[in-house]
Amino acid sequence: MMSKLDRVLLNQRKFIYHYKNVRWARGRHETYLCFVVKKRNSPDSLSFDFGHLRNRNGCHVELLFLRYIGVLCPGLWGSGVDGVRVSYAVTWFCSWSPCSNCAQRLTNFLSQTPNLRLRIFVARLYFCDEEDSLEREGLRHLQRAGVQITVMTYKDFFYCWQTFVASRERCFKAWEGLRQNSVRLSRKLNRILQPCQTEDLRDVFALLGL
Repeated sequence: MMSKLDRVLLNQRKFIYHYKNVRWARGRHETYLCFVVKKRNSPDSLSFDFGHLRNRNGCHVELLFLRYIGVLCPGLWGSGVDGVRVSYAVTWFCSWSPCSNCAQRLTNFLSQTPNLRLRIFVARLYFCDEEDSLEREGLRHLQRAGVQITVMTYKDFFYCWQTFVASRERCFKAWEGLRQNSVRLSRKLNRILQPCQTEDLRDVFALLGL
């Protein structure tokens, strides 16, 4: 039920602690997920919902979101006005990128819901230091499934502060190293996803007979 979702705005200190894109994020064992769900019933009808979740009782937050998908995305498997299938655009702002298991579960789910588009912004990359890590491969699986994965920049942190945090009209103030760490993580993510992009180009060349 929706009452079980964390609909109350995030505390300022909690947001900064969990979303701070520091190089060494010791002690941050939870993942927070702020979401925006946009629903389109017809070309002239658009509505949206928002909120946030965190890991609960050993369940990773990405899978927790899927548990509530029926409430957050009503009619996902049905039809809207005049028999037109309802479409959803879901945006996540995550403190950590998904683990390999969550990435695989998300990939399987998205293969069954072509009318749902998912975009993921991440503050930090989870266990992606090793070249052959399962987490890296999981991110590539998500990209192949059509998920757009991006590292959060200042404007994304600012948006989250304005939308999901009880800011009490206090302006968002960038912490030291925010921009540098964002650039560093963006370059790292690009390197991780590059093999997937190379494979896509090979497929195009094969189709063209090149």
